Amino acid sequence: MAYQTTIEQTVFRFDDLKQLMAKATPERSGDQLAGIAADGPVERLAAQMALADLPLKAFLSEELISSDEDEVSQLIAEQHDEKAFSAISSLTVGEFREWLLKPETGQRQLEAVTYGLTPEMVAAVSKIMRVQDLITVAAKREVVTRFRSTIGLKGRLSTRNQPNHPTDDSYGIAASAIDGLLMGSGDAVIGVNPATDATEDYIRIVSLLDELRSRLAIPTQTCCLGHVTTAIRAMEKAAPVDLVFQSVAGSQKANDGFGVNLAILKEAHDAARGLKRGAPDANLMYFETGQGAALSADAHFGVDQQTMEVRAYAVARQFSPLLVNTVVGFIGPEYLFNGKQIIRAGLEDHFCGKLMGLPMGVDVCYTNHADADQEDMDTLLTLLCAANVNFVITVPGADDIMLNYQSLSHHDAVYCRETLHRPPAPEFEEWLREVGLTDTAGMLRDGPAQLTSRISELSLLGA
Repeated sequence: MAYQTTIEQTVFRFDDLKQLMAKATPERSGDQLAGIAADGPVERLAAQMALADLPLKAFLSEELISSDEDEVSQLIAEQHDEKAFSAISSLTVGEFREWLLKPETGQRQLEAVTYGLTPEMVAAVSKIMRVQDLITVAAKREVVTRFRSTIGLKGRLSTRNQPNHPTDDSYGIAASAIDGLLMGSGDAVIGVNPATDATEDYIRIVSLLDELRSRLAIPTQTCCLGHVTTAIRAMEKAAPVDLVFQSVAGSQKANDGFGVNLAILKEAHDAARGLKRGAPDANLMYFETGQGAALSADAHFGVDQQTMEVRAYAVARQFSPLLVNTVVGFIGPEYLFNGKQIIRAGLEDHFCGKLMGLPMGVDVCYTNHADADQEDMDTLLTLLCAANVNFVITVPGADDIMLNYQSLSHHDAVYCRETLHRPPAPEFEEWLREVGLTDTAGMLRDGPAQLTSRISELSLLGA
């Protein structure tokens, strides 16, 4: 179906919904690389005007990727709840934006329509929203998940303590993890990106992290971010796996490139449930996504990268994850060119994930060859706190020495706690006080004697 609009007697025509969505997307280098972006700001405005007038129902009759050949599209169709959709079914995309921004549209209303929304509807409305709109709506939507700590409560900010090491050295991982803990980082997860994907290394890393967690009685969960099939093999050997991790994307072909499909993810979820390491209703999965993943795999089918990103959220929410985060600037300037594009994309991803009912976090990051710097990351972090992001990722000195990209530092999390008044998960907040890391006001102490004494007794540091 073709779409068109007129600006100053110039008619702009868009051949189908896929093209309309791409042309309406705020400027980013990935869509330009793919040859699907608007020719300039006037065509982009025309597409946004046409998109705003489009009924939400149109997304139920025109698939961007055929479900006959894509299991993600099939999943999106299966997830759609007509009863939940009925509350907004008469609206256009523009009217949906207005409904989202109404003061009377709060947590209850947003939660009620969650499964009435398809990823394409959510992506569409984000394309016609300003930065403040994305923040306003996301801040209303609370998505709470639980394992040993409770993540996503309004007014709180959790952190992933990321103690990566270039050679997966146990000493290095343990020292880095403790460095983060001393700064109060790690209530979402202590999670290592392994340098290899060998099952033996995976088991060693999760065992190391589990000993650290249990010996210090930390109310958090741990994760080795190896491939999901490696996690399955480790769980078959009864390894202490808390969270099962996997990167996912918005098409079957892109997920094939990651070596996964829905059946494998279900197998992993079932295996994690079988370990019974958390309560029966604990959330056990951890997913990462990122704009440009499908395009980089030549698996986007002409769909813009932001819409492909939101389609990945349908995969994630199928497995009730504890954590989901977009690694927003990790792929590089070919997809998000500069700080402005990274900031916009991070806020879009967070907004869209929250509307889809996901416990959304953001890895506030960039590569060293992007036109961005740490002040851009300060800006995005602050805006995400205003939007009530569930968690962010922190590393020593904001420099990941294994993945070779720039993220947030543990000190940045302290800024959020002390200046923006965003305490960690309540269980972790209490633990920080008990071990003497923070005072009664939640401020870091200079001499955390109790924890330092307990750390010195850990035999794992000599592993």
